Amino acid sequence: MDFTEQMSTAGEAIAAGAADPREQPGEICAPQAKMRADARRSRARLLDAATAAFADSGADAPLDDIARRAGVGIGTLYRHFPTRLDLQAAVFRSQVQSVCETADELIATAPPGQAFAGWLHALAGYLVTKRGLSGSLIAGLGKDSELMSACWLAMRDAANRLLGHAQATGVLRSDISADDVLRLVHGIVVTTEQSPEQTDRLLALVLDGLRPREEGAAEAK
Repeated sequence: MDFTEQMSTAGEAIAAGAADPREQPGEICAPQAKMRADARRSRARLLDAATAAFADSGADAPLDDIARRAGVGIGTLYRHFPTRLDLQAAVFRSQVQSVCETADELIATAPPGQAFAGWLHALAGYLVTKRGLSGSLIAGLGKDSELMSACWLAMRDAANRLLGHAQATGVLRSDISADDVLRLVHGIVVTTEQSPEQTDRLLALVLDGLRPREEGAAEAK
């Protein structure tokens, strides 16, 4: 099951009556208990190290290696993340939060077309790094877990914000959806896994196809 299928499954669970995380307290990144400044720094270093390790070696990257990358002892890692699943979930939340924040930053600072294109590149970069992480979380938490549901909604909402921003100004076709965007980018990432140098070219082709067609072009012979 691929990323978009996993996220769509979570969305179907919400539609069928599962708890909608938008009705629950908290944000995408679950609020942490108050920590001392040094503890916050240690946790941030562990998240950065785990993100890099999972990207390099997959979701089963050794925890000892992650602790070494972060410059902390293994005991510190376990104090913050008692299980591997806890660490995987925190990294997944953090990555999705970052991608969604990028969408809002681009909407606020770039023209609509550039904002949409920039986010597609950011989304592709995120998908490249996940290497089995979502699959591990589905196996450990379930496809209709709060984590997967909240992240699915966040990603879809971010895509919808960018689409609405661009479609309102006429730089993107009106007949595309957030699910279309997520699937297209995921397909590019999967097919270029062994040839990442092709990613930008294929994204450019997708962007070209999403621009409005000239009136009458569809009927041209």
